[in-house]
Amino acid sequence: MGPMQSQVTSAAWTVVVPLKPLARAKSRLAASVGDAALPGLALAFAQDTVGAVLACPAVRGVVVVTDDPLAAAALSALGARTVPDTPAAGLNAALAHGEAAARAADPGTAVAALNADLPALRPHELHGVLEWASRFPRAFLPDAAEIGTTLLSAMPGTPLVPAFGGLSRARHRASGAVEIGLSGVDSVRQDVDTGEDLEAARKLGLGRRTAALLAAPCGSGRSGRPGGPGGPGGGRAEAGRG
Repeated sequence: MGPMQSQVTSAAWTVVVPLKPLARAKSRLAASVGDAALPGLALAFAQDTVGAVLACPAVRGVVVVTDDPLAAAALSALGARTVPDTPAAGLNAALAHGEAAARAADPGTAVAALNADLPALRPHELHGVLEWASRFPRAFLPDAAEIGTTLLSAMPGTPLVPAFGGLSRARHRASGAVEIGLSGVDSVRQDVDTGEDLEAARKLGLGRRTAALLAAPCGSGRSGRPGGPGGPGGGRAEAGRG
């Protein structure tokens, strides 16, 4: 699969990233990092995700769907376009709204929906996934748990039809999307909902903002754990980052 990652993808992509208000994000991580750290950690995840996406040469733009003003400002500063979650009807409605905004601005774009909680994301791995996806009208990448989905793609003229949440791998497959069968793209599959997920992402190499937040002595109220001051993750934070 290596040569695929060195090619210029046959499609130009707009990536749609949904992000709920930071005050309500990542509650399942509270036991690992403390409640006070959750909003900042959710924002760091999103910043590292969006930064890596924008560093991918296959990506023409990023649309972030969020009602959080702090997140919107921070992600706009990275170069993303932000739109409010006007439907206010859950994750898949937000993704469809972001897809519509992307296609209205660029009718010929291919669209990929991507989770906002991929803090170890590497641009070259995302590039390989998008190159693979460009061969099919719709395609999806299962998450590391093999149950959910981290990326769903649709080529120009093909509706995205997102079905994220819970057992979305089975739903996306049943909808006719082709499952992306690439190895070596762990950073695109490792979303973070639990402390175990965060540890797995740390082993892959966290993005700069997430690593710095977790390494701060007082960043979480729990001595920066997991990761800890000077712990693993910080030394690889810049790897594959844009």
